[in-house]
Amino acid sequence: MPVPRMRSIRARYTTVVAALLLVILTTAGVGFDLAIRYKLQDDIFGDVEPVASQWSAVARSGSVPHVIPTSANVGLVQVVDARGRVVDSSRQAEGRPSMSTVRPPADNRFQRLAECSAQGGCVMIAAIRVSPAPDAPVVYAGMAEPHILRMHNLEYILSASVLLLLVLGTWMTWGVVGRMLCPVAAIRARMAEITVSDLSLRVPTPPGEDEIALLARTANQTLARLEGAVEQQRRFASTTSHELRTPIAGLRAQLEEALLYPGDVDLRETVRGALSTTGRLQAIVDDLLQLARLRAADPAPPEPIDLGALVRQEAAQPGGVPVDVQAASGVQVQGSRIQLIRVIGNLLSNARRHADTAVRVRVESVGGQAVVAVVDDGAGIAPADRERVFERFTRLADGRRRDAGGSGLGLAISRDIANAHHGTLRVEDSPRGARFVLRLPLSGAEHVGAEHVDTEPAVTERPVSCSRETAGWRLFWNKADPGGPIRKAIRLRRFWASSRNGRSGGCRP
Repeated sequence: MPVPRMRSIRARYTTVVAALLLVILTTAGVGFDLAIRYKLQDDIFGDVEPVASQWSAVARSGSVPHVIPTSANVGLVQVVDARGRVVDSSRQAEGRPSMSTVRPPADNRFQRLAECSAQGGCVMIAAIRVSPAPDAPVVYAGMAEPHILRMHNLEYILSASVLLLLVLGTWMTWGVVGRMLCPVAAIRARMAEITVSDLSLRVPTPPGEDEIALLARTANQTLARLEGAVEQQRRFASTTSHELRTPIAGLRAQLEEALLYPGDVDLRETVRGALSTTGRLQAIVDDLLQLARLRAADPAPPEPIDLGALVRQEAAQPGGVPVDVQAASGVQVQGSRIQLIRVIGNLLSNARRHADTAVRVRVESVGGQAVVAVVDDGAGIAPADRERVFERFTRLADGRRRDAGGSGLGLAISRDIANAHHGTLRVEDSPRGARFVLRLPLSGAEHVGAEHVDTEPAVTERPVSCSRETAGWRLFWNKADPGGPIRKAIRLRRFWASSRNGRSGGCRP
């Protein structure tokens, strides 16, 4: 029948310690028993052997008194002839039969004996044959064994000591383990109180630097990150709902107005406005869809990328404002080419949108990092807004004026991709215009080795917007077409389909 497994760590640890203590204490008890018994018997034989030797010498001279005088310790002395008769004895042994029937042989005249009676008492005896002669008498000197050795008294004492120590050790182990697990019970109770609706609670942290204290601190750090992630997700859902609700409300108003007042509304302008609104909605939805795809996809294996060549390739794409590229050779990084193309494309698209006459891009390696600086000669970004531009759906007034259909996700997702490649993306000082600086570790840096680059953005981040595709359909829409907005919409739909099938220079998957 299988033994049921104890679920309590406290009970398991206590049982294991009790079993170990039982084995150790039993072994120690047996050792102590043998050692004490050997020591006491050796001391007794050490007392009786000199007495036996003394009277053996006297017996050889034939001058043994009939009543043998003895000392206080050794009171039993007998001289027994070859026929087993007691010839001479001490006063305590007077009238007793021979203390032993064992006669040492001629070739081994000295022997240690232990004779026990039926009453339970034992006598430690030193027997010495007086001479090798066949009729030589034997001198016996003996001493009764101590009381502690009688009737297994020593074993009883040691067994009681072992049992007492076992109970004490088990009780102490139960208490110590319980005290050690008290913080765990407190942590478990607090974790049971934490819900998704309230992540502000923290588990109690015990003092010290032991494993339980480190576990509590790690749990609190995890809860803090989880609370921040949930809060940002809530803000993201709220912001996304607001961003989607505004153009949807405008689109609904336009369509309702055209339906209610068909004679007062220009149908062509209404459809043109509706298409513009749906274009912005589609840009936002595509960015959100791309976020879902990035989060669902497996991390791509890193590949060596010539950052200068990649920048030159992206700068060669048509975009209106000329781009001057100064790229040093041999600036190699490890990462996902598709993700880095998105970052560079977003930065160039953003710079072209805000530049007055030109955009300058410089690629170099500084301090073990690849540095890409994208500078435009536009109005620039105020220091107070340099971090805000990386927030989701954040668009400054100048950006809304220059491009009213943007989704406000491009720079945010670009920073996410930079962070996923163990790099940084920030706005730095520039004499004129805005200066975006992307820093990535060079190939061979300790951040990126044989491991895959984590191309999945963090929970609180957003994917890069499809800036080239968005820019493509905007240029396509602004192009004059005699067929009007309906024909443009049909052609635009074909453009989107061809871009997804890879037949245009649109957004890369």
